[in-house]
Order: sequence, then C-alpha cells, then structure tokens
Amino acid sequence: MMHKVVITGMGCVSGLGKGVEANWSALQDGASAIRPIQREGLGGIASWIAAEDSGPVHLASADLRALGKLDPLSLHAIEAASEAVEQSGLRGHPVLHHRTAVLMGCGSGGNATIDTAYERLFAKGQAKVHPQTIPASMIAAPAAQIAMLLKVHGPTFTLSSACASSAHALGEAMHMIRSGRVDVAIAGGAEACLSQGSWTAWRSLGVLAPDACRPFSIERKGMVLGEGAAVMVLESQDHAVARGATVIAELAGYGASSDAAHMTAPDVDGIAMAIRAAHADAGVEVNVPALISSHGTGTQLNDPAEAAAMRAVYGTALDRHDVIATKSAHGHMIGAAGAMEFLLGIRCLVHGIAPPILNHLGTSADCALPLVLSRQIIDHEVLVSNSFAFGGLNAVLIGRKA
Repeated sequence: MMHKVVITGMGCVSGLGKGVEANWSALQDGASAIRPIQREGLGGIASWIAAEDSGPVHLASADLRALGKLDPLSLHAIEAASEAVEQSGLRGHPVLHHRTAVLMGCGSGGNATIDTAYERLFAKGQAKVHPQTIPASMIAAPAAQIAMLLKVHGPTFTLSSACASSAHALGEAMHMIRSGRVDVAIAGGAEACLSQGSWTAWRSLGVLAPDACRPFSIERKGMVLGEGAAVMVLESQDHAVARGATVIAELAGYGASSDAAHMTAPDVDGIAMAIRAAHADAGVEVNVPALISSHGTGTQLNDPAEAAAMRAVYGTALDRHDVIATKSAHGHMIGAAGAMEFLLGIRCLVHGIAPPILNHLGTSADCALPLVLSRQIIDHEVLVSNSFAFGGLNAVLIGRKA
C-alpha cells in the first residue's frame, strides 16, 4: 500500500523575514532581501551583496542551552522546524517519539564555527579551539538538534547534495512515509554560508553577481548568496485525517537524477530526466497547467540549461505554465534553497498568487520561458519545483492543492 503524503506544517526564515507569513508577505509584494552586507568579520565591504538572515532566533533560551553550542546553521534550522511543528499541532504528540523521522538538507556544515576555530589557530596562534567545535560545525548537527528539541527518536540524518540538498530531503522523506516506514517526517534544509571563509571561496569561484540576481535576464551576472532555513511537516494522509489535522497541500511527486557529466556545468538531459521522473511519480501529465518554481540562479550557464530542459520536457505545452524564480528575492540559500522554493510555491498555489521575478531587464534569447514578471493571479492546481546542484545532482518536487 502506498500512502498519500500531505503537508500539515511549514516554517522558514530568510533575509525576507522570520516565519512563513513574513516571507510570503515580502515575496508577493516584490520585496528583496538582497543588499550590501555589513557583518562583523566580512570587513564591511559594501560591494559584497547577499541576502543575510533577519536577526536572532525567537526561542526560549532554556530550550537552546540544552542543545549545546549552536552554529547559525542550527539556529536557522531549529527556528524553522519549531514553526512548522507548531503549525502542524504535533508538538508533544506521541507520534514524535515512535513514528517520526527528521531529514535535513545542508550544503555545508557550520561555517561560522569553522571560521572562528581557524581564526584562533592560524591568525591568533592559539593552540586550542572551542571544545564543541566539532559537534557544532558538523553537517549533521541541525537534524540532531531538531530531534533533541522535539524528542524525536525515529530515523534522523542529513542529506548533502549541494543546492539540491533540501529538495532531496523532502523527496526521500516522502518515500519513507509512502512506504509506511514512518507516519510523520520533519524535513527541509538550512544554510548559513555568509562567513568570511565561505564567502571568499564562493567569490573565488567566479559565480557571484556584483549587483543583483537576475534569473533568465539579459545582463545577468551570477548568483547572490542567501541564508536561512525552510522546514515542512509531512504526514501520511491517513494519519493527518485521523488526528484532525489541517492539510495544507500534497507532496505528490519527486524525481532525482545525476548528470554524471561535470562538477559545475549543468547538463540539459540530466535536468530533463529529473523533471520527467517527478511528473511520472506524481501521475501528472506534462501538459497539465502548472506553476513552475525554477532553480533560476541568474548564472550564465544554469539559466539557459534549465530553460532548454523545460522546453524539451514540456514542448508546445510550455506556454500553459507560469515560471517564477524566487532566488531573485531571497538569494541562493544553497542547501535550504529547494525547501524554501517548494514552501513558497505551495503558498502560491494556496493563495492563487504568483510573485514577480525581480531585477529583470529583458529575457535572454536562450532563456525564453513564460516568466512571471509582475504579480499575477493564478489558478494552478500543480506546482513543479526545480533544484539543480553542482556535481550534476538534480531533484524536482511536485506539489498539489489539498
């Protein structure tokens, strides 16, 4: 028996704000979190732009102290997970102890903690670092600390596939519920990459824009880093109905593929394979009108490859769809990007609104798509959310209205 998987809780934090409502309000109003960053340790260089987080977490200090030293990576994850579980009505529910999994996607571990340790060692010549440097910086920390906070005793682990990490986490969590292995999964992703070391490495790669994120646009110059977290509570429909939960939407399909081609250059065939697999898994024909939440990084290589893959999959039906690109507002949240974009896409379906792609200067000839360039009313029943990562690691999620 394959169990239908539904969403009963959502939580997020990004440069757009704290919580789902703040992020949704800013997104549909066309607000942007991308701005010059002024953060201690980054030198206050105005030309460094990013979408940094929006302040300290709003959790009881007693709860946090019990979890040990917390990197910003874990703080983002805990805040988003707490909001999602509160909305689902599951805090304190017996299912958390026995039939719940925690799956988090992260592109990297605790960058701020690692930077602090290296500063002590190499800049200050100190012989020791903080004794909790390893547990605080490990990539598994957010998942473990969410489980500790919520007293979850089921399968708990981290998936790391660069920019597709949290999309993979949601998809694999869906399969765990479908198969009956668990009844509930707390799944999503987190990233905190705006430390000096991480920032410098990304800048050295030559993919960061100096001004703005312009998905599918002429004069696009690269991606803009963001940070934060997005987490969902997934349940089998039977479990949700039995306890009287409010169902937000359905996670209906998931497709994954590997380009097996290049570490940084996307492959059209690999991307198309993941999109087709997601449609087949969800039982949704490609000609059914959908809202497509694109990966849309604003880089020279990614955008035309994604556009070509969509044209290959959807063909003449492409114009029935609407394409959004929310990285233009919240930045590229790396490991958290897939979950954040799927969460916001679900909000679009529920409210019947598609937010505008920001900073657009005209569509590039190799990126011809039915782009949403101004806020518009939609009536789609289906969401397709694309995530394509370095290493050619692809994940596509399909959501459906409840």
